[in-house]
Amino acid sequence: MEDYKNRIEAILFTTGRFMDVEEIARLCGIGSIGIVKDAIDELKKDYEIKGNALALINEDNKFKLGIKKEYNYLTTNLMSDAELDEPATKTLALIAYKQPVLQSDIIGMRGNTAYDHIKALRDAGFVFAEKKGRTRLLKLAPKFFDYFDVVENEVKSKIVSNEVAKIEQETKTIEDSLKTAEKNNAEGSDAEEDEDLNVKKEKKGEDHETKIT
Repeated sequence: MEDYKNRIEAILFTTGRFMDVEEIARLCGIGSIGIVKDAIDELKKDYEIKGNALALINEDNKFKLGIKKEYNYLTTNLMSDAELDEPATKTLALIAYKQPVLQSDIIGMRGNTAYDHIKALRDAGFVFAEKKGRTRLLKLAPKFFDYFDVVENEVKSKIVSNEVAKIEQETKTIEDSLKTAEKNNAEGSDAEEDEDLNVKKEKKGEDHETKIT
C-alpha cells in the first residue's frame, strides 16, 4: 500500500490540479479503483496526522494535493506580489464574481485601464476570452480554480459581494471625479469665451463711437 500511496502523492503533487479516481488510477498505473480509493483515504489521514500546511482536498469526488484553507491567504498574497498588481487583482475579483461577463461591462465598471488588467490576466492564465460580437466574453480559466483551491459553484461565496460593491464604488467615485473635472474645465472654457466675446463687443462699440465722432 505504501508504494501506491507514494505514486498517488507524486502524481497529485506534480499535476497540482483536481483529478477523479479513474484518472489517478490510469496515471499511476494501478488497475484497481478500490485500491486507489483505499490509498487516497490513508494518504488523507497521513496528512491530517502530520499537521503540516498541505492537505488532500476532495471536491465533488475529485482530489488534489493543495494548501490548507487556513494558509490560503499566503498564496493569495504571493500571487498579488509576484504576478498581479492590486488594480488587476480587483478586476479579476469582478470577473470571478460576475462571470461569464462581457469585457465591455468590465471596462464600463473599471475604466479603460482594465484593458491592460484583462491582458495581464489572460497572459497569466487566469482568464479566457471568447469573441462575442464587437467585444469579448470573459470566463475563468482552470488555473484560477486550481490556484485558489475552489470549485466553480463556490466562487461567489468566496468573493464577498460587499467587496465587489466596494470595488465598483471606488471606480464610480473616480469616474465622477473625472466627470466633475471635465465639467469644470468646460465651464471655465465657456466663461473665457463669454469674456472674450464681451471684450470684442466693447471694442466694437468703442470703434463705432470713434467713427461717429
